[in-house]
Amino acid sequence: MFGWDGSRAAFDAAAGWFVRTAALVGTRWDEPGLGEWDVRALVGHTSRSFLTVEEYLARPATGVDVASTADYYRAIRGMTAGPAVAQRGRDAGAALGDAPAAAVAEIAARVLPFVAACTGDELPTTIAGGMRLADYLPTRTFELVVHTCDLAVALGEPMNVPQPAAAEALALVSELAVRGGTVGPLLLAATGRGMPDGFSVL
Repeated sequence: MFGWDGSRAAFDAAAGWFVRTAALVGTRWDEPGLGEWDVRALVGHTSRSFLTVEEYLARPATGVDVASTADYYRAIRGMTAGPAVAQRGRDAGAALGDAPAAAVAEIAARVLPFVAACTGDELPTTIAGGMRLADYLPTRTFELVVHTCDLAVALGEPMNVPQPAAAEALALVSELAVRGGTVGPLLLAATGRGMPDGFSVL
């Protein structure tokens, strides 16, 4: 979508914003985060945007099953909600230990150089199947952006999405809307005409 260098820059920007926002939590880890998640679970879930890169690259695929970033989201419809996903968020939050913000910073400091050393041609095995890292990484940027927005709302902080990450996330939203036939509702919502109940491009 943006080329490997551009996607890495977007991922780095989104990662930095998430780390900085997590550092603002202070003692509010048990406060409401998103839906049934408290702030700790929301941060834990978001941290998986780093951890899955490591996890999936450790299981190289033998071929490409998912051809694009947008195809990934179409392939995982139905896999991203429900009790199991909610529990994984809580488990990921608990795994951050007694100093969650520091743990998030440590994970990011480990994964960002790891990604920087990649070419984008690697074939991780994702939950949707094999795909090029260059196509998978924008999904991680998107998750970081969306859930850091969720975290900012929970904390009463501004949603100052970094420009490179914002551009890539919005490009993906646009592509998903075009493919899914939801451009009309998206344009109406974006121009202040209300959000239809339950509307999402995902």
